[in-house]
Amino acid sequence: MPQTTGEAPDESAQNKFRRFQPNRKVSMQFARDYLTDLKKTLEGLDPNTIGTAISWLKEARDGGRFVYICGNGGSASIASQMVVDMVKGASFGYSSRFKMISLTDSISTITAYANDVSYDCVFVEQLRNFAQEGDVLLAISGSGNSRNVLQAVEYANSIGCRTVGLTQGGGGALKDLAQLTLAVPNKHMGRLEDCFFVMTHIMIYAFMENAAG
Repeated sequence: MPQTTGEAPDESAQNKFRRFQPNRKVSMQFARDYLTDLKKTLEGLDPNTIGTAISWLKEARDGGRFVYICGNGGSASIASQMVVDMVKGASFGYSSRFKMISLTDSISTITAYANDVSYDCVFVEQLRNFAQEGDVLLAISGSGNSRNVLQAVEYANSIGCRTVGLTQGGGGALKDLAQLTLAVPNKHMGRLEDCFFVMTHIMIYAFMENAAG
């Protein structure tokens, strides 16, 4: 007969697996709620301000001006993705091409300034090297209060650039500092970033699908 130790048997692997499975009904309801709120938020975006941003980008492209974009974290990823589509998708095979630079992409430059000077200046100091009157700066900040983004916008305004802020509609300094604000009527970071992607895609595809000319 097998020997017993008097200890309770170990929980089976199958039971452990079941115990750590998410509640499917809760997960489905979360997905529904998220999509419902996102749909409501998307309906609150202003097509007129997005259309103005598209016009500014067209004027910059046609005038040989540069377009810059910046943001932190997820906003930095959105900035980099937009540059890919504008420099390649909205330029390849076209007679007019975009000159667009993401201020988030040179990690060596960013870390040099952050380490030696201040993280607040990582975008504005790059603009001091390149930006000129008539250029366009797209600035993304979910909070609307990212100091490095605000400094870049302040400088761009001071030298005659056009500035576009993508941010929440409920507050933050960027909303009033940028000359044109693409405001998202929500403070949830997930919904904000969803809408930032949508707005940048609208701007991109206006050129990729020849809607903007």
